[in-house]
Amino acid sequence: MERTRIARVDDVKLVRRGEQVEGTLHLTPHHLIFCHTPPPVIEEYDGHGSQRTKPRELWITYPIIQTCTLRLTHPASHHPSSIRLRCRDFTFVCFCFSNEKQARDVYDSIKAWTCKLGRVEKLYAFTYLPQSPEKEINGWDFYDARNEWERLGISEKDSDKGWRITKINTEYGFSPTYPALLVVPSAISDNTLNYAGRYRSRTRLPVLTYLHPVNNCSITRSSQPLVGVRGNRSIQDEKLLLAIFSTSHSNPTPPSSSSRPRSRQSPQSSSRGSPTMGVPSDLPDPATLEDQMISRTSSEEGPKVYGAQQHNLIVDARPTVNALAMQAVGLGSENMDNYRFATKVYLGIDNIHVMRDSLNKAVETLKDSDVTSIPPNREALAKSGWIKHIANLLDGAGLIARQVALQHSHVLIHCSDGWDRTSQLSALSQICLDPYYRTLDGFIVLVEKDWLSFGHMFNHRSGFLSSEKWFSIENERIGGNDTHNQRTSLGTSSSGAGHALENAFLSAKGFFNKDNNSRESFVESDGELQPYDQSPSPNNTKKPSTTTKAAKDSTPSEKTPHPPTKVKETSPIFHQFLDATYQLLHQHPTRFEFNERFLRRLLYHLYSCQYGTFLYNNERERVEHNVRQRTRSVWDYFLSRREMFLNRDWDGGEVDDKVRGKERLVLPIDGQCRWWSEVFGRDDREMNPTPTSSGLGVGNVSSHGGTSNQQANGFPVEQSELVPTSVLTGVETSEQSVGAVPPMQASSGALNGVIAKDRGVGAQLTAGMRGLGIGKGKEKGSESRNKSPTGLARELEVEMQ
Repeated sequence: MERTRIARVDDVKLVRRGEQVEGTLHLTPHHLIFCHTPPPVIEEYDGHGSQRTKPRELWITYPIIQTCTLRLTHPASHHPSSIRLRCRDFTFVCFCFSNEKQARDVYDSIKAWTCKLGRVEKLYAFTYLPQSPEKEINGWDFYDARNEWERLGISEKDSDKGWRITKINTEYGFSPTYPALLVVPSAISDNTLNYAGRYRSRTRLPVLTYLHPVNNCSITRSSQPLVGVRGNRSIQDEKLLLAIFSTSHSNPTPPSSSSRPRSRQSPQSSSRGSPTMGVPSDLPDPATLEDQMISRTSSEEGPKVYGAQQHNLIVDARPTVNALAMQAVGLGSENMDNYRFATKVYLGIDNIHVMRDSLNKAVETLKDSDVTSIPPNREALAKSGWIKHIANLLDGAGLIARQVALQHSHVLIHCSDGWDRTSQLSALSQICLDPYYRTLDGFIVLVEKDWLSFGHMFNHRSGFLSSEKWFSIENERIGGNDTHNQRTSLGTSSSGAGHALENAFLSAKGFFNKDNNSRESFVESDGELQPYDQSPSPNNTKKPSTTTKAAKDSTPSEKTPHPPTKVKETSPIFHQFLDATYQLLHQHPTRFEFNERFLRRLLYHLYSCQYGTFLYNNERERVEHNVRQRTRSVWDYFLSRREMFLNRDWDGGEVDDKVRGKERLVLPIDGQCRWWSEVFGRDDREMNPTPTSSGLGVGNVSSHGGTSNQQANGFPVEQSELVPTSVLTGVETSEQSVGAVPPMQASSGALNGVIAKDRGVGAQLTAGMRGLGIGKGKEKGSESRNKSPTGLARELEVEMQ
């Protein structure tokens, strides 16, 4: 209690959505609790006919607070001192105090309990004690890696499918951020793995994450290779990747023609209108063009699979200019002259900084949700680019799913370190491919496998220990003047509210004005270049198995403080994954066992820090800190309340590729991305335009960057913006390259346009790429193919943060 300067404040006014209530504010070591009694409502009568009302409580856990602003009473104003909170679950509240000292004490207490803890072990998860029936469930035992691999047909005793479980990382000495059990080709020895790992950032070499049950084609994941400006290569890495792409049975069971969905949308969604509605009819389907580009550029060398024209892919999720930036600092992307058996594609998915800024812009439109009920500005929402980024993720996942299920090909996914964009694409593509992951149990397994076991920087990206930069004071008087805490507002305050209190607060600009763009100190910034365990170096010849021996043998000290949250390393990566899953659920409402509420509550508990599941960055850290024994699993919460999170429209998960609507594969529908209004705490009509008579929502953004109608968010759209574009920004093989490709990989040193040894094929590819919008300027906020030196330098700067 030493951090609590005041434990209880009476007569506090809570303002939310333009309405206010009066009650008592309690400050505990882990929560803010606001209690109030609503106006009397006749619920029941006692013997004398008196009325009874139930008190209501609002609980806010400290880690979920994103920004906190104290506004002191200004000498020229009669407004009371207030504290405004913006929470990570998009709850916006304002507490008004009659006493300035009380407001200061509450602010100081919140700040102390939020960003001065010093270490993760002081978070709520380490003291939380559940009640029945939750305490009878042990969610830590729900996921078992061996059971999941066995479900996919792989076991330690059976290598018939060409894969084996290696124990090279059992003690996390080989790759500290990878799981203990790794699945690799049976033809590859641990000695080869030891050398191949040196060629990948963080020793995150290509390993299996999914095996398709019909054609035995795989999805593998890794980090970027250490190519560098000298063009380094690794024979062992090339051998490993060739073995991965050769693991398919020589004669797998030929899939029936009905195994391919008749369209990119499920019948449940077909009644909503054509996915290309609003796009000129003479334009080809972007998905078809993507597949054609990959098919035309694919090398003739390498293994083939019966029943399909196989085009094994290396998917680099980054924009091509970002891969070039990494190459300049010793990292980079595969030189396809050394991987002649594969095709590489670039997906223009932006990095963590762009995603953070995009969400901040969207929140700007909602920042006055505490003091007003005015709906957000749809034009400002559209300019945030958030929906475009979600659509790009779905497009990339759809491309991977099509390659595995329809082209019967293997796919390797990587970005920079292989724990942000890679996790998003890997998990989303598996949801599309496997009905099991569309069940409640299967989705839990998927999160455990691809996010928790394979590693994601949950602590860094979520900022559980908060930051003093997210706390500010307005109107603080020093020598009669306001302090520097008067900052530029995130947006212009709206006006015209109907209530006097709303007008009073709306006139005060600059409440949520924290600039979280995090452009300071480029040397220290970013999760893509910031060393995690060791600095990646192409010349690093030390065996990976010895690099973390000290960490492996040591026990973390309870008194060792964790580094404070770096604002520039926070990013809503897992939020985006849940948002993209929501899009698939909304587009295919009968194909998922869980409902929207499940996804929303999972996002809440990511930040609540009530459970230990998401507090650390990888499996090794959770083992070292004994998280299983010291905290509860977040799955306890969901499994003990299963009925609350089940989808009433679920079709039962029946799979029959011969029946339309029962296919194993589901794919995102073009032009159907929308705002997840429930998670933002808004009415659907406020954030998503009213559907037209045809059933298609006006202005929903295409997963290829276009729009699905002649208006976007209620505003006219130019005809040029209706040209379908793609997340695919480049295709490359050892023979030819299409799109913007880093010059180290190009055969003729050109950065933009088409670089092809076969000029006839190059002309056809150029025409196809134009149809996808590749090589042309895209909408605002997206990558332009013809960069000026200044523009290119700015993109390099952003990636190298």
